[in-house]
Amino acid sequence: MPAGPRARLILNTILTVMEHGVHATGLTELLERSDASPDSLYRHFPLGKEELVGTAAKSVSRMGYSHVSRMADALATAPSLEGWLDELFAYWRDPLESSDYRVGSFMMAAALYGQDPAVQSAAGQAFTEWTARLADGLIAAGIDRAPACSMAALLLLTIEGAIVQSRALQSSHPFDCASAQLAVLLRHHLTSR
Repeated sequence: MPAGPRARLILNTILTVMEHGVHATGLTELLERSDASPDSLYRHFPLGKEELVGTAAKSVSRMGYSHVSRMADALATAPSLEGWLDELFAYWRDPLESSDYRVGSFMMAAALYGQDPAVQSAAGQAFTEWTARLADGLIAAGIDRAPACSMAALLLLTIEGAIVQSRALQSSHPFDCASAQLAVLLRHHLTSR
């Protein structure tokens, strides 16, 4: 666990929001899980829960961008599209499976949190940046700009939908279905040039 109370609060906010959503994430639970005092919370996040969730959203955004960026750079030399998709999906799929389907998407939870427009905006910005970076990788792999942008959006939309269905079904089968069909679609765009 991270050493300082600020880092622990951010990490546990991420984990709790992934499990319960923003609405059901209470400060008492966050303080207990983070082994932090109310004084620590308000020293680091004077505006309380919304500031803490907003900071956590920025952290998740950076981590997601790093993964998407690495995957975008790897597409052009990937040995197989199926393997590339599996690795792309693993960032979201692995935590879902290892939690017995209790955790979901932090960014989806943030996007659904209507009480704080800044949190929703952070989610929207993350999705926009991830999509643009993934599109860059698709373009570098040989897909024309317009279909690459649409395909990048579709990949991220599919991931979010697969998370929801996997949680509901207690199964990763939605990721398997998505991978199989997206590989066909990617192959079509990569060979149609």
